[in-house]
Amino acid sequence: MKKIAWITDSSCGLSKEFVKENNIYVLPLKVIVNDISYDEDVDLTTDEFYQKLEKHGEGAKTSQPSYGEFVELYEELKEKYDYGIAIHASSELTGTYRSSNSAANQTGFQVEVIDSKIGAYSLGEMIKRGISLEKLGKTYDEIVNYVKDLPQKAEMYLLPASFNQLKRSGRVSTTQAIFASLLNVQIILGFDDGKVIVQDKVRTKKRAKQRMFDLLGQAIEKYQIKEMSVMHAGVLENAFQWKAEIENFHKNLKVKIQSLVPVAGVHTGFGTMAIGWLRD
Repeated sequence: MKKIAWITDSSCGLSKEFVKENNIYVLPLKVIVNDISYDEDVDLTTDEFYQKLEKHGEGAKTSQPSYGEFVELYEELKEKYDYGIAIHASSELTGTYRSSNSAANQTGFQVEVIDSKIGAYSLGEMIKRGISLEKLGKTYDEIVNYVKDLPQKAEMYLLPASFNQLKRSGRVSTTQAIFASLLNVQIILGFDDGKVIVQDKVRTKKRAKQRMFDLLGQAIEKYQIKEMSVMHAGVLENAFQWKAEIENFHKNLKVKIQSLVPVAGVHTGFGTMAIGWLRD
């Protein structure tokens, strides 16, 4: 059987155990908090990151792996593997997809580079499903064709905690941030073809949470979603509360809890909540 290397970036949200067990190669994105740069999930844990973000969240930034890191990795992998499948965070939000693609062409390593058009839980699930097919003995082409169809089946919604961070990162305009702050409006963010959009505006956090639950309910009814994730930016107790409420409404739904990947937390602020899923 041909050997396949799986490559991604740290926005995938996969556990270190799963990454190690499946020989996945993860290039870390960088988070900059209080003017100190950290490799995500390498220099500090997600919990440690959110402790720092809570204290020094204003002005936090992110940056992507260098192009040279991709070239170095692919030079190494082409000696060990026949093919590669790389799945990266939305190309509308980071340059990792473009760097990965260019590095594959430069090194001559046959890598199918896929734009997930999202990140976090849904991105991680794409990799898990692809690896499951590999373990079933599917061919490289069969796996690639299947995984390339997954980005259009991914959904994620966020309830940001910090308008200032959203404004700095360019995720919302200054006008939107001022409007929301003055009127105590809560913004729900979603994804549209890889771009972050304002999905809805709601007057209170309670109503915003209910609106997100409604979006989940609509997806369950339309697509028979069986599993989803509640993600949190350093507020685990809130995630448990959301999980309990969701399970109360949807008895057969498997609800996972994950920390929101730090690069997303940087832009949306400590205390952000999110939900995501990948349709079957």
